[in-house]
Amino acid sequence: MYRRRAGHLEVLLAHPGGPFWTNKDDGAWTIPKGLVDSGEEGDPLATAKREFEEELGTKPNADEFLPLGDVRQKGGKTVVAFAFEGDLDPAAIKSNTFKAEWPPRSGQWRTYPEVDRAAFFSIDEARTKINQAQAECLSRLEALLQPDTGSPTPARPATPRTDHPPA
Repeated sequence: MYRRRAGHLEVLLAHPGGPFWTNKDDGAWTIPKGLVDSGEEGDPLATAKREFEEELGTKPNADEFLPLGDVRQKGGKTVVAFAFEGDLDPAAIKSNTFKAEWPPRSGQWRTYPEVDRAAFFSIDEARTKINQAQAECLSRLEALLQPDTGSPTPARPATPRTDHPPA
């Protein structure tokens, strides 16, 4: 998701939840993303929309999704990214959760949000915050927005999800 504030481009990034990410900031933030579910094979946009909603609790309502291509992360995972214009209150996100044994090998299982926070960043600040393999997506977004004054078809604001209880 991207938006314009005072004529400047801002992008929404998500910070991973869980104990491993607690004290990590620069290089830890990410584009909301996830694994392809059964029935989504060959439709990366469907995966991107579902993951955005699962990780942020907001349905990505837009008339236009800009394909940003794919990037390969250090661990080998390929991320296929899309962008859309919209807005949301990052403080109001409601992420899905996962269980993890923590501390490792302790036998204690705890539940953590998949995303513990989200924020809009200027492009320059986002380049510092984002997982470095995904930084190329920011450059691609800028390139897509520059030729036509940066205004693709206006999008509707994201609609908060109401089918799950608050965290």
